Amino acid sequence: MKGKYKIGIIGLGSIGLRHLHNIISVLEERDAIYTIDLIRSGGKGVDRGLIQIINAIYYSYDEVPNDYDVLFITNPTHLHFETIKKYVPKTRHMFIEKPLSENASININELNLLKNCIYYVACPLRYTAVIQYLKQNCDPSVVYCARVICSSYLPEWRPNTDYRKSYSANKKLGGGVSIDLIHEWDYLIYLFGEPEQVLNIRGKYSNLEIDCDDLSLYIAKYNNMAVEVHLDYFGRKTIREIQLFMDDETIVGDLAQNQIRFLKSGKVISFQGTRNDFQRKEIAYFFDVIEGKEINHNDPYNALKTLKIAEGAVNK
Repeated sequence: MKGKYKIGIIGLGSIGLRHLHNIISVLEERDAIYTIDLIRSGGKGVDRGLIQIINAIYYSYDEVPNDYDVLFITNPTHLHFETIKKYVPKTRHMFIEKPLSENASININELNLLKNCIYYVACPLRYTAVIQYLKQNCDPSVVYCARVICSSYLPEWRPNTDYRKSYSANKKLGGGVSIDLIHEWDYLIYLFGEPEQVLNIRGKYSNLEIDCDDLSLYIAKYNNMAVEVHLDYFGRKTIREIQLFMDDETIVGDLAQNQIRFLKSGKVISFQGTRNDFQRKEIAYFFDVIEGKEINHNDPYNALKTLKIAEGAVNK
């Protein structure tokens, strides 16, 4: 039986647009029947090319139908929590762009989430070839220590856009490396579980014109290992990797170069593909969850645990 979906997307920035195209790609591959609406608060007009694939555009909450199969929450970070709460009655399932909120002081019970509905919070780096390789081939029990770094230059993130006006640069919009780069903690938890204790130092140290943290350093304690995490907005050469230190080898999972490197043996595994590959895989996984083929491994409760860790609020 073909799948049939009535879909709405709330917010159409760069990530919303990427999801839109991936939704279409995934559902057409499955020969599904679907319509896609846009739910917007205003902003610039919709590109003419998109008009042809959009069923309807709504600018008022009262106009929005109450019978969606899926709503994608892709508006700015600081709006996520209230948007979820507001739109729960209008849909069966939700795909929520990370993070769940701009802070971890929220009470999920306020969302009044519905039973037997899927609420999934994005965690796309889990679907990269690098993280999947480590998940399937590295035994966490033999890792003594992991070192993670995500370093890049914020002004170069979004070409032809003033970085100072982006949500990443503004604390009130949910910016700052600790929350913006929550991906690193997400995949660490995916690989090793939750830490017992987290120490965090964060602040603004560079000359970037932003009002939020541009550096966040963590040391985390697990039962049988330790983890270091370095996140920054000011690295002039992009570095995104996880280093695993073991008795007989040191393995580097390089997400920027899409490689696994074994430093002692010299072995290198290079993967093919683009950034969109793993983001498309996540959309495919989400629809698999809706269709009962997969289990939801990142619901709002799990996402909130990750958010608390990213805020350094763990001391078991």
